[in-house]
Amino acid sequence: MKRILILSTSVAMLVAAGSTALHAQGRGRGRGEKPDKPNKEEQRDRVSAEEQQRRAQEEQRRAAAYQQRLDQQLRVLQQQNAQLEQQKRAAQLREQQQYAIRLQQQRQRLQAARDYSRDPYVSAPHTFRYTFAGNTRQTNQYGADLLRQAVNDGYQQGYLAGRADHQDHWRASYQNSQAYRDADYGYTGNYIDEADYSYYFRQGFRRGYDDGYNTRLQYGTTSGGSASILSNVLTAILGLVPIR
Repeated sequence: MKRILILSTSVAMLVAAGSTALHAQGRGRGRGEKPDKPNKEEQRDRVSAEEQQRRAQEEQRRAAAYQQRLDQQLRVLQQQNAQLEQQKRAAQLREQQQYAIRLQQQRQRLQAARDYSRDPYVSAPHTFRYTFAGNTRQTNQYGADLLRQAVNDGYQQGYLAGRADHQDHWRASYQNSQAYRDADYGYTGNYIDEADYSYYFRQGFRRGYDDGYNTRLQYGTTSGGSASILSNVLTAILGLVPIR
């Protein structure tokens, strides 16, 4: 009986070992064999090394250019604050002072060192297209998310500016708001060109200003003291089309 038990155990071990070996062959190949070629779907989803390098360099260039522009904007805000004081626009002055603080915080974040080559944006394939200034653009999920942020940030800043002008009993004029002129609050110099971000920021700003000035919520909603644009309005503004 003991001998039979030993033989049965040995057979079971051999079967298990053979199953493991077959499973391993299914997962990989020997050292001397070539790996399987990626299928067409895998090849299509890969961004070439050259494209990744180009994107990383473009990211660095855009971020540096935006930081210089941001420094200039902060200097202009100081002059604008003096003008608002003369006009006795207390609510708008408070709002613009808060806007300056937010820009300062944005500048501090930009000064942190970054390795652009490791940003997942540079290797992600394009998955959306949109039209800007009559030209078709392509971007990936990271760029699409930033475009959405541009519209929503614009709405938020516009709502605050419109509400402040209403409180000051000042005539409606979204074009005179410094945040509308800058049109890049929330931008970091990454993923899309600043011109694209500014365009969509202003689309949101105009609607937010209209809601804030007229004390209504036609294009957005508020929660916890923060305003945000309605999702259907945002979708209509962007017109993003999936390409995959």
